[in-house]
Amino acid sequence: MPINNFNFKGLTNEQVLLARKEFGPNSLNYKKENEIVAAIKSLAKEPMIILLLVAALIYFVSGNLGDGFFLLSAIIIVSVISLYQDSRSRNALEKLKNLSQPTCKVIRNYEIEEIRSGDLVIGDYLIVEEGTSISADGNIIHSNDFSVNESILTGESFAVFKDKSVENQLVFKGTTVASGLAIVEITHIGNETKLGKIGKSLESIKEEKTPLELQINNFVKKLVIFGAVVFVIVWGINYFHSYDIIDSLLKALTLAMSILPEEIPMAFTAFMAIGAWRLMKMGIVVKQMKTVETLGSATVICTDKTGTITENKMTLAKVFSMASLQVISPAEPKEDEKNLIKIAMWASEPIPFDPMEIALHNAYEDLFENDERPNFKIIHEYPLGGKPPMMTHIFENDKGERIIAAKGAPEALMAISQLSKFEKDQIETAIKTITSEGYRVLAVAESNFKGNNFPETQQEFPFIFKGIVAFYDPPKKNIASVLQDFYAAGIAVKIITGDNAKTTTAIAKQINFKGYENSLSGDELMQLSDADLQQKVMHTNIFTRMFPEAKLRIINALKANNQIVAMTGDGVNDGPALKAAHIGIAMGKKGTEIAKQAASLILLEDDLSKMVDAVAMGRRIYTNLKKAIQYIISIHIPIILTVFIPLVLGWVFPNILSPVHIIFLELIMGPTCSIIFENEPMEKNIMLQKPRPFTTTFFNRKELTTSIIQGLTITVGTLMVYQYAVHREFTEAHTRTMVFTVLIAANIFLTLVNRSFYYSIFTTLKYKNNLIYLMIGITIFTTALLLFVTVFTDFFGFEQPDILDLLICIGIGFLSVIWYELVKINTRLRSNISKL
Repeated sequence: MPINNFNFKGLTNEQVLLARKEFGPNSLNYKKENEIVAAIKSLAKEPMIILLLVAALIYFVSGNLGDGFFLLSAIIIVSVISLYQDSRSRNALEKLKNLSQPTCKVIRNYEIEEIRSGDLVIGDYLIVEEGTSISADGNIIHSNDFSVNESILTGESFAVFKDKSVENQLVFKGTTVASGLAIVEITHIGNETKLGKIGKSLESIKEEKTPLELQINNFVKKLVIFGAVVFVIVWGINYFHSYDIIDSLLKALTLAMSILPEEIPMAFTAFMAIGAWRLMKMGIVVKQMKTVETLGSATVICTDKTGTITENKMTLAKVFSMASLQVISPAEPKEDEKNLIKIAMWASEPIPFDPMEIALHNAYEDLFENDERPNFKIIHEYPLGGKPPMMTHIFENDKGERIIAAKGAPEALMAISQLSKFEKDQIETAIKTITSEGYRVLAVAESNFKGNNFPETQQEFPFIFKGIVAFYDPPKKNIASVLQDFYAAGIAVKIITGDNAKTTTAIAKQINFKGYENSLSGDELMQLSDADLQQKVMHTNIFTRMFPEAKLRIINALKANNQIVAMTGDGVNDGPALKAAHIGIAMGKKGTEIAKQAASLILLEDDLSKMVDAVAMGRRIYTNLKKAIQYIISIHIPIILTVFIPLVLGWVFPNILSPVHIIFLELIMGPTCSIIFENEPMEKNIMLQKPRPFTTTFFNRKELTTSIIQGLTITVGTLMVYQYAVHREFTEAHTRTMVFTVLIAANIFLTLVNRSFYYSIFTTLKYKNNLIYLMIGITIFTTALLLFVTVFTDFFGFEQPDILDLLICIGIGFLSVIWYELVKINTRLRSNISKL
């Protein structure tokens, strides 16, 4: 059988190149704001940048040019860091966008090729079939029972039947194939398509913020408001003490700078985008950013059986003919069994892509020397439909000889065939015998019909039940260990399949699937009330003979039980459930475009073990983001209070830190939280923990309390050194040097301690993260320059410390942080006791 039995040549490679050169790529390009300009505009609105500009202006006005130029330099450095992070995030997302570009099938040089939709050119012969999204506009030149959903253009959700012989023979980009197959000659691509011409509105579409992003932004806004209020209060206090507008304004700006945690939004964006990029490198394409933050919360994974739990490599294993009433191997079939296999092949697609249909075509080729397929053309077809499902194909040759063949669920064909009770009992016994061994069964029937006024539904044909064909699709080798990984992570697994209960149970038993003893069919499920289903769905792990409405009810019932649901799927019928699930997962190889469009994740290799990796990555990203933000909160508290307390209480040196000191600390903290913590490896116990509740606030009371206590402890240590220096009658410069050194030391040790809130610092020092040592090294080196190089020491208002003072500062910084290791020891002890 030729690969392309439509007898269309399609374009040659040279014609493709010429068409692409003349008409360009098949992509929608609209005028959008330059991304770099947009990033700069966004940066100009940042509160920290505005404060720095104001402070720099005040310094210039007051004649303090050195500090003014330093702050301008700081603005440039902060901007470069922000733009770098933005570029890094944007590049990661752009790679994801390119990788998730849909594919399509075309005929070129008489062969069927799968290409990216963006590579489609005018004149191409595009093959579109049920479940695919049409990639460009064109004219139908061949079709079978072809209908299209054009709701994206018309708003009407019903399918429209199209054929080359009727007026309505045009198909359009963005529409989806509801049934059948067609070959389309491409006439318009990219912006010249109907969708492209009306797609100007795409320019104004903005991506919605995720719940976590909104929560973090809300937190930052509250701090900004708090900073503004404190700014006004401190400015007023200082002004009424000194009546010096410039000096009081600078002091107030210093405090406002110390309050603003501008690193938090930057960290969130970097973590999500780079996390998506890391998932891409693992073979997992993230279509929606919100999925990254949801992954770590997944409590249930609903998975298909065929191709996800099994290999999706079907082999024809058993046949049962009504003529012999025996279950035999197809290796040496008799004439009746051979005829059964031939009818099953005719009931399949002429160009098979389903593994069972491929197996039937292969069996036909092996058993029949005289290949009749080129002589017959399909003249009508009834796509897979009904509950349970079946499909029917009608072929005819030049002599007018006709073949009408159907295949589908045994229940479907038994219900519309004339069978005696004895025959039904024989069929049911054969099915029970076959399915108990894990084989997947299809019934086969044939019919006769004169004339061309075909019935509206396939069930109206007078069918003769011919027998059963059975396929074996072995479980994937790694699936048992994948299931154990999910179970260990506290994630329930449920099988949702269109297959029958006995076959599914047999496979489930082979892979040690929890709950294989009980199952629920689609019809049984639909009879349950919502309340009963919500209860049933929590205790049932196998759902068989499923159809779209039943799948959707399962997902909604789980969600009603506050479960975070991940759902795998590959077919058109999976679309609604994939869309409804918190995490829709489409298969990259066998998944239809409809499934990929509805999903939020695409597994490129159709390997469920990648979902274990994805959940682990989701947990890692969330945990590391939490560490970063806890670090930001902890280190901001001592900076704020070190500025605020001496100022408000009127201590000896009220202006102990100025904007130049604050901005230097900010330059250390920004890269620390968004570079070091993002690169932290996954902690070894992360997949042994229960999923975090998705409703839990990011800043829960316990963790926020931990950060506040850490910050207050560092504050106590810093102010103790302040008072120690005052007690020793050190100069303001010497006192400032010691206070600043304690903050730097505490910052370094806090970074090391907060790498884990469970494991000790001795464990985390073994983590593979070279960036942490690079950033700490840069911090120490830069601080040494400030403390021991005269030009920098003078500029920052420091005084070179002696060794004893330096050791005191480092020691206090160490002690103000290291105490948390005792808390970790207690946490581990309690955890070990709870496991006993």
